[in-house]
Amino acid sequence: MAGRNYYLLSFLPGLDDLGSAPPMSPSEMLGCVGESDQTLKELLEILFLSDDIMQYQAVQAGEIEEPVTTVLTSMQINGQEPLPEWLLVESHESRSTYDRGWENFFYFADRLARRSGSVFLQRWVAFEVSLRNALVEARAKALNLEATEYVIAADLTGDVDLTAIINEWTAAANPMQGLRVLDEARWNWIAQNERYFSFDNDELLAWATRLMLLQRWHRLGAKGQAAPAGA
Repeated sequence: MAGRNYYLLSFLPGLDDLGSAPPMSPSEMLGCVGESDQTLKELLEILFLSDDIMQYQAVQAGEIEEPVTTVLTSMQINGQEPLPEWLLVESHESRSTYDRGWENFFYFADRLARRSGSVFLQRWVAFEVSLRNALVEARAKALNLEATEYVIAADLTGDVDLTAIINEWTAAANPMQGLRVLDEARWNWIAQNERYFSFDNDELLAWATRLMLLQRWHRLGAKGQAAPAGA
């Protein structure tokens, strides 16, 4: 719905650099979309769900106590209600729940991207999977472990050189600085893959991805939270 996207993109405020205050929450952005465009809503929800899953796992690990989620409910986050069924499907019994969860998420997001024709989401999945697997290999090398067991969705990876990013992440003085390195890489990736003045769903997804990163850093700074593991 390019016409609606034109008005929505005109309504949405500009976003400053990473670390600045977000002008609205992801939930408020979803509210702007409403129920009139189910495809756009599904695309935004799967994107924001990635941050919800990260918070869910941080709650389970005892790293945070007060998550601020967009798609998952507080009952789901606290384990009082089940997560979406497709997210819990066990693909490999020998794999950890953490790895299975992310693998299932990325496969679902990739299928949604292809079905809806979202090039941005498909590329975002490829970048995120590539980045996570590169981190797995770096951690495994440091701990003298076999990385293969922890690699997820290898068939979704993209053709991207992450050497410089991983080297900078490895040299980070602390986990928070390491997360900053990764999110700056994500921020720069958006700049290389967003399409201005197209007024299509992918332009809104690029804006939403930036908003999600701003919200994450606002949340971490406001509550003094530690960087979530596996970020």
